[in-house]
Amino acid sequence: MPAYFLHDFSPFIFEIREGWGLRWYGLAYVLSFLLGGWLYKWLARRGYTDLPEEQVGDFITWCAVFGVMLGGRLGWVLFYWIPTEGLADVLRHPLTVFKVWEGGMASHGGILGLVLFTLFWSRRKKVSWTSIGDSLVVVAPIGLFLVRMANFINGELFGRPAGEHGGVASVPWAMLFPKELEGADTPLPPLAAIQHDEATRTWLRTVLTPRHPSQLYEALLEGAVLFTLLWLLRTRCRVPRGVLTGAFFILYAVLRIVGEFFREPDRAWAVGWISAGQFLSIFMVFIGAAFLVWGWRTKEYERVFRGA
Repeated sequence: MPAYFLHDFSPFIFEIREGWGLRWYGLAYVLSFLLGGWLYKWLARRGYTDLPEEQVGDFITWCAVFGVMLGGRLGWVLFYWIPTEGLADVLRHPLTVFKVWEGGMASHGGILGLVLFTLFWSRRKKVSWTSIGDSLVVVAPIGLFLVRMANFINGELFGRPAGEHGGVASVPWAMLFPKELEGADTPLPPLAAIQHDEATRTWLRTVLTPRHPSQLYEALLEGAVLFTLLWLLRTRCRVPRGVLTGAFFILYAVLRIVGEFFREPDRAWAVGWISAGQFLSIFMVFIGAAFLVWGWRTKEYERVFRGA
């Protein structure tokens, strides 16, 4: 049998003490906001948004707090925790809602949180909602890419079995994820044993299923591919305000649906053969279509396209 890669990465960049330290997952969010803010300033400086360059820092900071973090966390509670464990479990452990360092963020919730926050910001600062949103969706895939990479390092949200035939997976890059054992009768060995104990590693290779590294697929699709398409639309095409936001919703939904075919379905719930992530993405297509219609009907353009 091929020697498939056994996932043995630590979720910590470094640990101060057991269970406490700087995590790759947290760093992914910090880098997302820093890189997103830098790129948004670049777009603002060149007239691709109504938001003044000097306001970008505050805007991105509050987007991070109220849009991504609050929206993403509430989305996880509503879309995944409550359907899986029930409202009673949430009420028994209310402080868990605030433990974002333990994971549990929903990208659909974060996206919707950003939609609502940008609407509030545009009203307060008297700038075009679709103008600031169009540039925000261009930089958003940077965060999607980094967070999916952090998911991979954590060994979570792994893929479906890679279709073994005669003991050989259908793709040579299939991987073994020890977190497959979480919740199973077979206990998950400590990370130190997975990393350094050869007997444990050999045993894991006999019990784990070769799986698609779906986190990498989604990082490529929702991150690199989506960013490239939106960046070209933003900088190479003259499109009305709102069209980029609509394109983001539709493209993200389609790419997410494709990626979910390779990802182990969430335990939370499903609609027939459609996973929770795919089902939620369907609604994003309709939201995106509404933005497209609005944009092409109003036909308002950014300063850079008006020659102002």
